[in-house]
Amino acid sequence: MELRVERLTASVDSSEIVKDIDLLLRSGEIVLLLGPNGAGKTTLLSAIAGLPRVHVSRGRILLGGEDVTPLPAYERAKKGIVLSYQIPPELTGVKVSRLAKLIAERMGGEDLIGALSNILEINHLFERDAFRGFSGGERKRVEVFLTALTRPRFALLDEPDSGVDLDSIKLIAEAIRFMVEKLRTGMLIVTHTRILAERVGIEAHGVVLKEGRIACSGRASELLELLEERGFDGVCGG
Repeated sequence: MELRVERLTASVDSSEIVKDIDLLLRSGEIVLLLGPNGAGKTTLLSAIAGLPRVHVSRGRILLGGEDVTPLPAYERAKKGIVLSYQIPPELTGVKVSRLAKLIAERMGGEDLIGALSNILEINHLFERDAFRGFSGGERKRVEVFLTALTRPRFALLDEPDSGVDLDSIKLIAEAIRFMVEKLRTGMLIVTHTRILAERVGIEAHGVVLKEGRIACSGRASELLELLEERGFDGVCGG
């Protein structure tokens, strides 16, 4: 299965944010999306997921050869394109256990609850309101947990390592590896550091986004090493 983005141009509030993006993600593969703040990374993920705040003016998104560009977000989610938000909202009165059960029952992930909750070490959060008063690490771990319960064909993770301690990064990386190896999920992950990539332990492809366009691509490990040495101005050859 492939998720293909072709010549995608998208805007927010009439401002063109991403331009002529070509991207390919296959089942069981990881692509890391890199770039400075304001490069358009979140907008690109939102466009692929079909969020209404983003308007696609040109190009298309193909899932297994099917053009899903006209479909709303919930229809794309049914087909297996799932977005994990950078800052998930607090859900007062909705316990994590209840939310997990609802998602798992609808998407066929009941058999994953035990394994994933153990991997992410979130059992102690099950009877708390979802995301309410959670630490940064707890918030991200529960979000990845709920995303995995949908059995996504393709998961779009927006900075799962942002504001997260090293122990949580290790757990999130283990959950990502589980999704890739056991569920054959294709992962498009926005990140700024190589810590998560190293913890996942799976060679990833890297794509650098600058000013809404793909500036360069290659092995993620090499791009991240260059990024640490030279910053975004030097990572793609200046």
